[in-house]
Amino acid sequence: MRRHVSAGLALVTALSVPIPATATADPPDLTPFTTQHLTWAACENTLECADVVLPLDYRNPTTDHISVRISRRKAGDPAARRGILVLNPGGPGGSGLKMPNVLAQSAPARVYDLIGFDPRGVGASTALNCRTSPDFATPDTRPSDEDFPKWAAEARAAEEACQRSGGAIRPHINTANTARDLDVVRAVLGEEKLNYLGYSYGTYLGAVYGSLFPERLDRSVLDSSVHPDWVWRGQFRAQAIAYRRNVDQWSEWAAARDSKFGLGKTGADVVATVERIAARLATDPAPAQSRTTFDSALGVGTRYRPLWAEIADSVSELRSPAPTGAARTSTPALEAMARAGQTEFVSGVFNTVVCEVDWPTDIETYYEDMRVFRDRYPYGFGVLRAAPTTCTYRSFTPPEPPVRLQRAGYPIGVVVQAEGDTQTQYESGPAMAARLGHSLITVRDEGKHGVYGSGNRCVNANVNHYLVNGVLPDSSSICPGDPRPDEDVRTDVQSYLDGRGFVTWTGPGAPRPPKPRP
Repeated sequence: MRRHVSAGLALVTALSVPIPATATADPPDLTPFTTQHLTWAACENTLECADVVLPLDYRNPTTDHISVRISRRKAGDPAARRGILVLNPGGPGGSGLKMPNVLAQSAPARVYDLIGFDPRGVGASTALNCRTSPDFATPDTRPSDEDFPKWAAEARAAEEACQRSGGAIRPHINTANTARDLDVVRAVLGEEKLNYLGYSYGTYLGAVYGSLFPERLDRSVLDSSVHPDWVWRGQFRAQAIAYRRNVDQWSEWAAARDSKFGLGKTGADVVATVERIAARLATDPAPAQSRTTFDSALGVGTRYRPLWAEIADSVSELRSPAPTGAARTSTPALEAMARAGQTEFVSGVFNTVVCEVDWPTDIETYYEDMRVFRDRYPYGFGVLRAAPTTCTYRSFTPPEPPVRLQRAGYPIGVVVQAEGDTQTQYESGPAMAARLGHSLITVRDEGKHGVYGSGNRCVNANVNHYLVNGVLPDSSSICPGDPRPDEDVRTDVQSYLDGRGFVTWTGPGAPRPPKPRP
């Protein structure tokens, strides 16, 4: 029902990759991995790719091996080259092989070899694939208490299906090992340090890399950051709150334009209108619009300020039921917003990496939260953020505790965070910046998830100046987001949504259809 699925120069420093504590004082020898010769071949439209052989388990590197595919776009100005810039779009489970092409025209592309990769378990790397599990629950943003056990049964079935097909590699698909993989890649490429640009979950991966390898990280940008203290259940729960926050802000905007849209004179009045429509759609759905798709579309759409007028138009059209015998109103804008998340799937990597931390196992804990979230945060499928997950029924034991995030010696980096982001909520950015002592760029009144490279001139200028010239922005600074619309000007919804960018959040914070299939 929801988000289940499925020869470079060796460096001496590369031999001391941090690993979980063992009874052996000396770390395992990684020389066979750090001295391997890479075979590059053309791939991904002008890029070159190579497969890197890596240990499955860094505590026992001579046993099982996996491969990770990396891509490269060499620096546009070799004379100005200052190293590699490793890119990650997020996930957990997002493919980053194409990212060097996405950033090909950026200022950093002139001075860095841009390195993309499919993390362990993903895509062209040794993949962790999970079998399809049955659907038990009916998609509903406001399920009844009687439906809760079906959600739990579905989560349990998804975990059992992933464990059957994920096998013995599953416990080793985690953030710390992916960070260790990156350090081997750095060594194989003959680099003393790497530079890093990560989005969404990629911010956490970057912070873990810096915590494990502080002396090997140079410049780093974390865009749309994970909260260092909310990994992972807290991150999901906070997503529902962020969706509701955007709906409330849109409601205030629409109320100030009641003469135009007729939805209510106060924000509370507009929300009441929304709730009346939702109640009617529960029993009398419009074409391609049920209560569930309506709730989801509002959550997805209101984060994007330029679409607010289109949302208000559509809600206004739905205020009254169609007369008897008349055709029900179609709302293309809301329908496009409801479809916005239907292009992503969830691989076995997501349902494994987020289980690297412990989740509650008492099912009543989830049911209590679902009751609250169903009523208070229905928009954007908020109840899903409180529901049981595969991690509730985790069938493997993580081989090590999560890495404690800290900046112990590497240079100050940059965190970029949008105020209206729903996947990684605004509070996550200041928290990560404080934890790592990084400079924070706040993108005011903006709902995008992943801002650098998306057309924001202020953010692009600050990040480019830092990555290219090494000049930090202010310790705390503000960039404006996309402007709120003129009430009389309309935006092409589908074109805007199609241009949202390449940032990946494959978990329950991603707008998605209620029943994605692996």
